[in-house]
Amino acid sequence: MFEAIRKHSKIVLGLLFLLIIPSFVLFGIERNRNNESAQVVATVDGQDITQNEWDNAHKNEVDRLRASTPTLDAKLLDSPQARYASLERVVRDHVLAAAASKSRLVTSDQRLAQSLQENPTIASLRKPDGSLDMDRYRQLVGAQGMTPEMFEAGVRRDLSARQVMVGLAGTSFATSAQADVALNAFLEKREVQVARFNTADFASKVTLTDADLEAFYKSNQALFQAPEQASIEYVVLDLDTVKNSITLNPQDVKTYYDQNAARLSGQEERRASHILIAVPKGASAAEREKAKAHAQELLAMVKKAPDSFAEVARKDSQDPGSAAKGGDLDFFTRDAMVKPFADAVFAMKKGDISDVVETEYGYHIIKLTDIKVPKQRSFEEMKPEIEADLKNQQAQRKFAETADAFTNGVYEQADSLKPVADKLKLQIQTAANVTRKPAPGVTGVLANAKFLEALFAPDSIDKKRNTEAVETAPNQLVSGRVTRYTPSRILPFAEVKDNVRQRLLAVRGAALARTEGMARLAAWKANPAAAVLPPAVVVSRDQAQNQPGPVVEAILRADSTHLPSFIGVDLGAQGYAVAKINKIIPREPSTDAAAAQERAQFTQWVASAEALAYYDLLKERFKATIKVPKPVAKTAEELSQAATQ
Repeated sequence: MFEAIRKHSKIVLGLLFLLIIPSFVLFGIERNRNNESAQVVATVDGQDITQNEWDNAHKNEVDRLRASTPTLDAKLLDSPQARYASLERVVRDHVLAAAASKSRLVTSDQRLAQSLQENPTIASLRKPDGSLDMDRYRQLVGAQGMTPEMFEAGVRRDLSARQVMVGLAGTSFATSAQADVALNAFLEKREVQVARFNTADFASKVTLTDADLEAFYKSNQALFQAPEQASIEYVVLDLDTVKNSITLNPQDVKTYYDQNAARLSGQEERRASHILIAVPKGASAAEREKAKAHAQELLAMVKKAPDSFAEVARKDSQDPGSAAKGGDLDFFTRDAMVKPFADAVFAMKKGDISDVVETEYGYHIIKLTDIKVPKQRSFEEMKPEIEADLKNQQAQRKFAETADAFTNGVYEQADSLKPVADKLKLQIQTAANVTRKPAPGVTGVLANAKFLEALFAPDSIDKKRNTEAVETAPNQLVSGRVTRYTPSRILPFAEVKDNVRQRLLAVRGAALARTEGMARLAAWKANPAAAVLPPAVVVSRDQAQNQPGPVVEAILRADSTHLPSFIGVDLGAQGYAVAKINKIIPREPSTDAAAAQERAQFTQWVASAEALAYYDLLKERFKATIKVPKPVAKTAEELSQAATQ
């Protein structure tokens, strides 16, 4: 197709000119504006958030979650609720960025550098000499579609936005009286007697005729519908496939060993002891100068008598973790210590005592006691690891190129997967009885909601065309085509008769349980002495006593002005419950340590509530509006019904 366009490029350009220009003349830029506005999903401070930005943010969040939790159910990641949560995070980022800009909150170069140094992923990219491996750094941020400058600008924006909420979080507090009142109410206990009227107990009393079953079947045929199914074939392109196609040059493997043998053999470790004169954060200049002077005095002492270092450390060091051991820190690598400390240690010779070294913790005097240099492994020992590393590097670079060929191939020759499979040496796989929703226990690409949606699109079903290349995981693309399609259908009554019976028994059993429970509730309210109830139990929010959540909540929310009292709780498909609330049992006093922990937790709750209220205020101030309707979460009963279908 593309070859034909190239051969007749002048004609094609002429046709495009005739088609495109009149459309702009007739409809103008207004249509283009309408198309753009149709993609706006939210606005903040007069700035639009587009569908594209939302999609990218959700994709990045999904990739992050998949990388951190590979076993996470893909259906959860692509649910309407998950996608809406991604949009809310994008809006939040825009609101905080607007607030930071209006408040002129900026992040200095020093704060940015500190944040990058504290990032464990970036810290792992440091060379043995402590400098950053820029090639690996560019590769890391490049995998996220960014340059180092773009990545650092994003970190700077995040740090600036964080300042908006940090000031508020640091001012939240709650008095002991406030905490005790709230916690006493929340953790209150009540002595109750609960009578359960379970659906299963009443279902056994239900008598059903064939006419009842047929009537229920006819009025609820959606419950007895076989889902649409398809037999498919599909091809998967992933990093392992690309890796298997790579053949390494033996000389490249040897060169890589020669250049990286020291790094690959392991990091050098050093053992040191130190004397710390601690300086608390926020200390004044005078306090810091006093601490430094004390450290200089101790330095003079140990320089004069090096063998006394351990004794001085035990006596004067303010590091509780090492002072008792004479300041000994055991062996450590360069990246295990803060930079000024590590730089000093790895510049010393065995037996040396450093000058006073300043870090964020205070002033250190360091003695290097031992050096452990890793034994360099031979080329033959390291060859398998190097080959795997090189193949992985080359595969990462080659995947983007191969992904383009895959994407174009499944589109250009849409009536078969064989051409792209042959070209890229991929295996065509098959699957039968594939449904629009993943079957229980299915994993991999057949559990991916996006791929299944593409398979069951009208074009795929009606024309048996290849789906577009769908990204189902980081560095993984899949395309499939339907070879046979069976539409959904109502299952014959004879085939689902047992299922009909079980459903109708459950419905009528729940109705009988509810009727009986409500009748008992009315009778016991009228004549409490006649109530026949199980033994009393004490329930609270943290001690449910095997009672359903709705029952516990109803008991604890019930009016306790006049006790004892009766309440009824409709449990839907599970039946009904009647509870007699006998008395309130005050919460047992906590130990001092537990009470302090509880109050600290309550203060955190207060801080979270204040932060949420402040964020809501910011949303109003910056006119944050989400134009996409919020998906409605299914109730527990709806989820239960869906699970039985």
